[in-house]
Formats: sequence, C-alpha cells, structure tokens
Amino acid sequence: MSQPTGPAHGPSSSGAADAVFDDDHAVFPKGTPPNDLDAERAVIGACMALGAPAIDAARAILDAGDFYRPAHETIWRAILDLAFEGAPTAAVAVADRLRGAGVLDRVGGVDYLVRLAAEAPPSANNADYYAVIVRRESELRKLHATGIRTVQQALLPGAQPDEIRSALDAEVREGRERALASGNSRLSRFMVDGWDFVTKTGADKEPLWGTRGETAWAAGESLMIVGAPGVGKTTIAHQVIFARIGLGESALGMPVAESKRVLYLAMDRPQQIARAMARLVRPEHEKLVRERLLIWEGPLPSSLDKEPGLLAELATAHGADTIVIDSLKDAVSTLVDDSLAIAYNSARNRALREGIQVLELHHQRKATADAPRGQRPTLDRVYGSTWLTSGAGSVLFVAGEAGDPVVNLHHLKTVTGEIGPLTIVHDHEAGTSAVEETIDIAELLRATPDGVTAKHLATAMTGDKKPDAAAIGRARRRLNTQVKSGLAEVEKGSAGGIGGGKEDRYFTSARHISASAPLTAVEQPAIPLTVVPATPPTGTSQASSEPPLTDAESRRVAAATAASPGTGRFRERSRTSTTATVVQPVVAPDAPRKNRR
Repeated sequence: MSQPTGPAHGPSSSGAADAVFDDDHAVFPKGTPPNDLDAERAVIGACMALGAPAIDAARAILDAGDFYRPAHETIWRAILDLAFEGAPTAAVAVADRLRGAGVLDRVGGVDYLVRLAAEAPPSANNADYYAVIVRRESELRKLHATGIRTVQQALLPGAQPDEIRSALDAEVREGRERALASGNSRLSRFMVDGWDFVTKTGADKEPLWGTRGETAWAAGESLMIVGAPGVGKTTIAHQVIFARIGLGESALGMPVAESKRVLYLAMDRPQQIARAMARLVRPEHEKLVRERLLIWEGPLPSSLDKEPGLLAELATAHGADTIVIDSLKDAVSTLVDDSLAIAYNSARNRALREGIQVLELHHQRKATADAPRGQRPTLDRVYGSTWLTSGAGSVLFVAGEAGDPVVNLHHLKTVTGEIGPLTIVHDHEAGTSAVEETIDIAELLRATPDGVTAKHLATAMTGDKKPDAAAIGRARRRLNTQVKSGLAEVEKGSAGGIGGGKEDRYFTSARHISASAPLTAVEQPAIPLTVVPATPPTGTSQASSEPPLTDAESRRVAAATAASPGTGRFRERSRTSTTATVVQPVVAPDAPRKNRR
C-alpha cells in the first residue's frame, strides 16, 4: 500500500476535546463517534478523478456503510453503479446520476462533487490507503455502538446475561471476520486461480468413509444420515465417528479415515446418546476417548441460522476437524423455512471452508414414515426445505421401523458410485451393525456362464421381477465398472427393432478365472442374490456328438467350474475381509449344451 501524497488525513484525530463540529474540516467534539471525513473525501475524489483503478482499489476494502457522512455513502453508491455499467465516473457523470435520483442537492450539489474531484490524490495507488482509514474509523464506530448497546441491554429490567453475551459474541465475531477479510482484501481472501483450484484444493482426496468408487462421505462435503426415530442412524454414526478417532478402521465394512478430534453436538436427548455410545467404549479406550472426542450437551448458544459462523467457531475453538450435529432440528430455528435453510447451508459451508468435516443426523417426513418397506425412498422424503439436502454432499437414508434389527440403507445423493441398497443388521446390545449376507458382482458373473444383463442384475438388486429404468441404469453402471477394472468383459447387444433388440451381456474375464484365485482381488458392491443350482447332467453320451466348444464357450464353462462354495450369515465389505460365497452350479466341460444354457 502506497503512502499518501494527497491531502492530510484524519484532522479529527487531533483529539481536541473542546472543538466545535466543522463539517469542512472534520474536527469533532468529545463524544462524537470515530470518523475521518477528509479520508472519505479523498477516496471519493480519487474514484471520480482517476476512474477504474482507484475504484477497484477502494471497493476491495470498503462497504457503502463504512462512510460516516450519509452524503458520502450516497455518492459512493452512485460511483459504483456507474462503474458497473461501464459508464464514466467523473464528477459531471456522478452529478447527472444523482440529479436523476433527486438527491443531488442533498449531497452538496455539483460544486461539491467538482471540488472533491479537484482535490483528489494525484495517484490511484493512494486510494486504498485512504480507504483503510475510512474502514478503521467505521470499525471503531461499530465497537462504540456495540458497547453502548450492551450497557443499555444490561440495565433493562429482567435482562438475561446469556442472551446479552450471545448477542455480543455475534457482533464481535462478525467484526472479526470482516477485519480478517479486509486484511487480505474482502474480495480476494478466498480467491485462487483455476489451476490451483483444480489441483490443490483437495478435490482428489481420499474419502472419509468409503472408497473412491463408492464414497459415503467425501472430504470437504457434508454427510447427512436420515431416518425415522429408532432405525439406527445414530448407531451407524457412532460407529463412523469412533473409527474416526481411532477405535476401528471401518463401518458397515467400508474404510473410515482417521481424524484429529471429533466434536459431537449432543443436542437431541444427550443421555440417550451417552447410553448408545457406552456400548462401544471399553476401559482401555479412556485415554483416546478423552483426548479425541468432545461432547457439547444440550442446545447451542444460538441457532445456526442466526449465527452462521458459530459452527466453524465451535470446532476451531476446540481443535476439532470433525463436527457431528445430532440432530439437525435442534440446530436451526425451523427447517421448513427456505431462508433459514439457506442460512444453515451458509453455516455448513463456512465450516467446510475452514477444513472442518460435517456429519448431520436428520429425520424423515412423518407423512411418509409408513411408506412400503421395499419402496426406494427419494430426497423428498427428507424433512424440511429442499435446500438442506441440496447443500449436502452425500445423503444416506435408513429405512425401517423403530427398534427393528434389520433395516435398509439407501444412498439418495451420491458422491461417486452408489452404495447399496444394503440390508443392515443392528446388534442393539453391542451397538454394532453389519451388512447382511450378500454376493458381489464378480461372484455373480462367475456363477452365470451365459452372462448377466443389466436387467438381471437389477432384479437381483431390487427383488423386483420388473425393475424400473433407474434400477437397470444403476446395475449397468456397476457392470461397466467391472469391465473397466478388468474383472468382466461385455458382449454388445443389438439395437431394438421388430421384436425388440438384444441386451448387452457381461461375462467374467478370462484373465481372472482361476480356481485357486481368491474372490476378493477387488472389492465389489454387494448384491443380495439367491442362486438356484443348475440341474446336473444325467449323462455324457451326447457329448461325443457335439461339435467342439468355441473359445467363448470354454471360457464360460471354466468360469462356472472356478466357482467355489462358501457360507457365513453376515459379510462385511472392507479392505481386508473375504467375501461370502454361495453354492454354485457346476457344469462339466463335456455336458450337453442345452444344460449349459
């Protein structure tokens, strides 16, 4: 910032206690709020005389409300309007704009504007210097007003200290954020160039929960777990956060990244939350739980829609890099008001911008609580304004009845690939959850020598003999993921016509067919499946009359013979666990082809 070469600034700083108010020289008696009218004139004059360079330098620091004299605020707004339109900002143009608004005489007329422009600093580089002076005086006025207001509130009958402190904290916090913004220029504090944004802002970070292919909770994006009371959303959240503080590596079989410290806002029935957590805590965990898990009991000092900066400030004050909101209804004044939901989204995004990860527990709409169990939920079943889910990075929906040990988990808003639907079994006594026995897609492909279509997989995923287009689309994406990973090959079908077309069919890759190879070389999405064993061939007399097998047929036969049986009631998908298997049909290489179909 350049040193000024224009008029001397701040005559009001002389501190003449007995001076008389003089608007021309800005000398003020004792008790007048802090201000510097000469600095205000210098800023406005520079912007009119020097144009865009001075305007850009000043508006990065000033708001219109920073001017003490109302006439200067009016002139400043007119200058910004002209600059926005690309029009000249000279004194004559500003006078014309103000005349059109009917306020020219109120600000001092044309002569005053011309005088300001004539007395402007000789260099646009000085505009920011005078702008800082104006901003400083404005901040002092705000602190002065806050102090007077606090004194007045404290003297009112029935005054409540907590309410006064909360209001005072909000004003001080706002001033602190504004001061930080002006220190680095409020218009550029969070500005980065496109390359750094793409390569350095962490968009390619490892997930907090899940894998890159199936992410339940992404770094820098919030996770919302939704469900009716008693379906186990808190149980699932506790397993995630206990893994975050180092008491485990996974939840629901998906890996969880470790954090530094978790702040848990136990606003909804804290004692019940404590009982639920107690199921996971052992005496040997005391040191870790004391150091890395902090609990806030009961309501916050203010709702987050009223103080959007409170969420980030709470986490920062306690050194937490993760914050859990249990539950959302206790953090916002009302959830159905769009404007308050947008204010909460601002609180969420401020925390995320500060590197604080956010997990939210929320409820579904009561009107849809009794929706059919097998029906796939949608985002409109989440209670409250649509802006709550619009701002969330990932939304998991737990469907079931209160106290039910078996519930369904649906991924309504995805980050990468969709997770589930999963059937979750809660152990209410131990406070743990597991994915019900499933078979992965690689296993399904091995068990089906004739190949799997997207429709067949969608039927296995949903249990619906006539799956809808969305379910088929999700199944097709999963099968294509197998192809990309080298675990499957696709045989393209044909377009529809008279009698319909032929669907793409997916087969296990020949490179991965080995009776001795483990079935967990690559983690796959879990799909509930019931496999019906094929009827074994009754003889081999027909084999000799059959023509030799083609390469594709040999590959499919080998895939079937490579399948191995396995059991186990529950399976957890994780980085180290083995997958469960089911009894597979075994087809002899010399079996009749009709039996291989």
